[in-house]
Amino acid sequence: MSFALDQKLKFARQYKLQWEEAQDAWVLLYPEGMVRMAGSAGEILKRVDGNSSTLDIVASLEAAFPGADLKQDVIDFLEHAYEKGWIQHD
Repeated sequence: MSFALDQKLKFARQYKLQWEEAQDAWVLLYPEGMVRMAGSAGEILKRVDGNSSTLDIVASLEAAFPGADLKQDVIDFLEHAYEKGWIQHD
């Protein structure tokens, strides 16, 4: 299945996003370890809720950060996360 901009996104079953105070960052936890997310990656992934599509996430971020042209960067990151298996279509 290819990445679709209008389908709802959720985390794959084995992944969980959470704030780690010790890391001072969002981290993606999975059974074998964790991936520390840079600031923008955490902002994007915390909007993956099973109810929002890529286009919804772009709109939410553009509302939170007015004047920023974020669309392509957000799409690129979510495609990367999809290819890594972190997220999937609902």
